[in-house]
Amino acid sequence: MGCPAISYERFMPVYRESVALRSDEFYMHRALDQAREGLAAGEVPVGAVVVDADGEIVGRGFNAPVSGHDPSAHAEVRALRDAGARLGNYRLDGCTLYVTLEPCLMCTGAIIHARLARVVYGAAEPRSGMVESKANLFAQPWYNHRVEVEGGVLASRATRLLQAFFAERRGD
Repeated sequence: MGCPAISYERFMPVYRESVALRSDEFYMHRALDQAREGLAAGEVPVGAVVVDADGEIVGRGFNAPVSGHDPSAHAEVRALRDAGARLGNYRLDGCTLYVTLEPCLMCTGAIIHARLARVVYGAAEPRSGMVESKANLFAQPWYNHRVEVEGGVLASRATRLLQAFFAERRGD
């Protein structure tokens, strides 16, 4: 007389509902976790996660151009590569990228080609930000894909992490 078999199927709607209720701040905290991993590796602390339409994190990345000897190893690109490999497709339709720093020219191009639905970033990048600070590449009429943008999510935390990194490098 063993235990009766339990079907976990009936719990899936509750699980899916709780995942759907996660906020932009929740996922930005996961991106900040990635940025801290980059910091621990001696890289500029920028982190990113890709979240699918069901609220699951399907890609992760932190900056690693120095350690990887790869100028394209920005957090966003690494997270997009991870998500593409996991999902088996370079098109990440319906996905959202959470990144701690406003994306650069290269990363905005990769985001457009990946067909992301949305980008949420933390700190603005006044020198090379191509989402809103220097330009808005997503709004250009020659692209056949539009990306929704939300900036400033947990910006002060992302900014403090970057400022601490550069202050330490300068010896402040």
